[in-house]
Amino acid sequence: MINFILRRIVQTMIVIVILSYVCFGLMSLMPGDPVELMISANPKITAADVARLRSFYGLDQPVYKRYFNWVSDIATGDLGYSRTYRIPVEEMMGPALGYTFILSITTLLFSFAVAVPLGIISALRPNSRIDYTINLFNFAGISMPSFWLGLVLIIIFAVKLKWLPASGFQTTGMEYDTYWDEFVDKGKYLILPVLSLSIQSIGRFSRFTRSSMLEAMRNDFIRTARAKGLARNVVVWKHGFRNALIPLITIAALSLSSVFSGALITETLFAYPGAGRLIYSSIMGNDYNVAMVSFLISVSMVLIMNLMADLLYGVVDPRVSYK
Repeated sequence: MINFILRRIVQTMIVIVILSYVCFGLMSLMPGDPVELMISANPKITAADVARLRSFYGLDQPVYKRYFNWVSDIATGDLGYSRTYRIPVEEMMGPALGYTFILSITTLLFSFAVAVPLGIISALRPNSRIDYTINLFNFAGISMPSFWLGLVLIIIFAVKLKWLPASGFQTTGMEYDTYWDEFVDKGKYLILPVLSLSIQSIGRFSRFTRSSMLEAMRNDFIRTARAKGLARNVVVWKHGFRNALIPLITIAALSLSSVFSGALITETLFAYPGAGRLIYSSIMGNDYNVAMVSFLISVSMVLIMNLMADLLYGVVDPRVSYK
């Protein structure tokens, strides 16, 4: 297993280097670099100032040299400064990642808590009314774009009913006397974004659970367990659900990879100060350092979670070998 992990780590580093270089090159091709934005904001700027600024930001160098300089700074722990907000990148990324972590983990836990039981119920009663009803809900959830659903939720619950706030993450200017007051206030702002992201995820996770459970419950060992007189719960959960976990581990790992990358459209729609909204604003503002650090975090999380999923396969299914 150690050799397998080492090989995957080397592959992960190679993929990160290649993708980061491609992304850095694409960012450099975007129109409107920081100096051009300064020129448009200050018509009195001179040609000498423009040349000095391009030399200061390294924009007069080829892409590969700028990439090498950026990687060298990252390797020493220097994430650079945000060209838009004039503060260190880590001071921006820290709070944004924290907010995104809360939103993503809440969405993921809620989605699995609803989707897994629905998928199991649907698999245990195939082609029944409850199966058709759950599948109808699943397909409806998968078909609805999260940004459209977010707008509908805002119109219904924030504009018409006025039950929930439409955007933000806490009540402006409110001072919390206890942790419970803070939890309740910030929780209200999470409900609509979580619902917007969860409904689509629930449909997808439930479909995976149903198909995995249907396949697991058709195996010979399930018939043997029933013939031995084991209780229904033991047959379903210990023998059936455990063997249906491998596909669920895969989608759980891929879903966890988005915990630190954020939901770009949803966070922007609800004005939620997470990493997704920060990535969007940094790309639109051509803020190289913030965009590239965000990209590195997203890619690294995807690759790390895939490695974790491969390792968990061996824990769940003893038939999986890494030799």
